[in-house]
Amino acid sequence: MRVADLTRRVRAKNAGPFRLTIDCFCATDADWRRLCTALPAYRVAQALAAGPDTVIRYELPSLRVLKFSLPRPGVQGAVGDRDLHGAQWALVIEALALPADA
Repeated sequence: MRVADLTRRVRAKNAGPFRLTIDCFCATDADWRRLCTALPAYRVAQALAAGPDTVIRYELPSLRVLKFSLPRPGVQGAVGDRDLHGAQWALVIEALALPADA
């Protein structure tokens, strides 16, 4: 099972020129709870090559959203920035494999 199997949508976007935000939207409370259990912040950090202490995780139960905020690998719009809006990071999270018991 992958993150995409438990979510309705995964969206990544800028949270200013220095941070990215990744939102995982679930369709049901059960899927949201399973995702919250199966996807700790350190897994997102590993997948995105970020320091484990730099990823902040937010649980928003009323919206069924699991949100992560982390530093961009470079300043938005700097030379070498290949994803100006940060949207492609969502694909990496969607593809993450979850533990078998998720």
